[in-house]
Amino acid sequence: MIIWLNGTHGAGKTTTSELVQALVPDSRVFDAEKVGETLMDITPGLPATDNFQHWPPWRPLVVETARRVLEYTGGTLVIPMTVLVEPYWREIHDGLTAHAIPVRHVLLHADQDTLRGRIENDTEMGFSTFRMRHLEPYADAYESWLRDEAEVVDTTHLTPHEAAQRIAGFADT
Repeated sequence: MIIWLNGTHGAGKTTTSELVQALVPDSRVFDAEKVGETLMDITPGLPATDNFQHWPPWRPLVVETARRVLEYTGGTLVIPMTVLVEPYWREIHDGLTAHAIPVRHVLLHADQDTLRGRIENDTEMGFSTFRMRHLEPYADAYESWLRDEAEVVDTTHLTPHEAAQRIAGFADT
């Protein structure tokens, strides 16, 4: 199965995915951003974009990579990846389910003030204008489709360990 951790940049997906992986037996973390980085390395470059998710090959390559890894290893893949464009999510989700791969779509959510504070006070990465720019698109996606499409884990008052424990429970269902 796949546990897809969605949420805006800076929501704690990477930290939480590592904690979930430690709690779920026979699980691995697959960073789908690496697929985007591979596409960015193509020379000459693909058409200019501000987000590799806009490149049509990215989505089916993520599906195929996840499918092949699960076929090879079994178990659970934990995928920490922000997807805020609904048709992109549908393409990924439909691709995975077409291969009979169960997907638990989990949204790490926090209110906007909490997210701003986390980004402004991040001691590991430092302040990020990139992450700040994605707060509004995240809020739009949350209101228009994302909260209805995912299992929302509100991390406003949770530690990363508490969030990971809740999410790890999804692997049993």
